[in-house]
Amino acid sequence: PAQDLRGLPDRVTTSLVELFKLLADETRLRTLFLLQQRSELNVRSLCQLLSQSQPAVSHHLAQLRGAGLIEMRRDGKHNFYRLVPKRFEELMGMMFAVYPSDGNQIRFDDYVLSYSQAGHQQ
Repeated sequence: PAQDLRGLPDRVTTSLVELFKLLADETRLRTLFLLQQRSELNVRSLCQLLSQSQPAVSHHLAQLRGAGLIEMRRDGKHNFYRLVPKRFEELMGMMFAVYPSDGNQIRFDDYVLSYSQAGHQQ
């Protein structure tokens, strides 16, 4: 379906604002980066890597989990967290869908922001 090119649909705008607010926090951004580097990490490991207390890290993890960016599994006394790639794909797809004539690219002066799924050629 054709998008209104004057702006993002309200649903997309709301989702992207929430995403960018989450990513604007250094601890959450570092957490996502660490989880991207490893298949999963438990809370204790994240606390050590981030040099933060367990309550602080747990608070950030709860926010990321609430947004659907990460998921948790329990193993004994430990909670392990991992990324949810499908959620990132969904969010990037929403953002780039409003620019159908440019494919998966948004241009800013001399810079191009592009998105492609792994294993797919543009």
